[in-house]
Amino acid sequence: MELLIVITLLGVLAVAVLAAINPLEQANRARDAKYKSDSSQLLSAIDRYFVSKDEFPWTTLDPLITSDDELVFVPANDESIGICGATCLVDGNLIINNELKTEFRNRDFAKGTPTWDKMIYVGKALGASESIYVCYVPKSKSERGKATTIIAVGSSVRTPETAANCALKTYANLAGSCVTCLPQ
Repeated sequence: MELLIVITLLGVLAVAVLAAINPLEQANRARDAKYKSDSSQLLSAIDRYFVSKDEFPWTTLDPLITSDDELVFVPANDESIGICGATCLVDGNLIINNELKTEFRNRDFAKGTPTWDKMIYVGKALGASESIYVCYVPKSKSERGKATTIIAVGSSVRTPETAANCALKTYANLAGSCVTCLPQ
């Protein structure tokens, strides 16, 4: 009888620990950490490219575009960003110029046709002094609680949003999601 009680108590404790750990939330946190790291690396690579070439990767492809011009938010696997060439089977300017490692082209957001929530987006507002922003849609509840920006592909505008409003978003598409952007 005592053994049954001990086994029952251990079972209750195991269920409580599993509920507290929440393996799905832990996987989402790990994914968000990876996307934050990749976003940071991409932003640094673009900055290094600008310092060495005095132009951005997207201005290299089109001589009519200057570094002062805006870059509407585009997916990071777009040829203009410099991870991929015309297709993601070919290296882009950032990899060719050794600002990123070749393996970066094999990330989830670069290979194949990733969905909107498995993508990193890059944009820059009009003006020489404007920052470049690298954004992603967070998956974990903790990161979604920190997300306070809305973006749209094809626009260079970053719209501030309150954390309370971001918590109410559906996260069913990019328009219904808040994003985390670097620099913050």
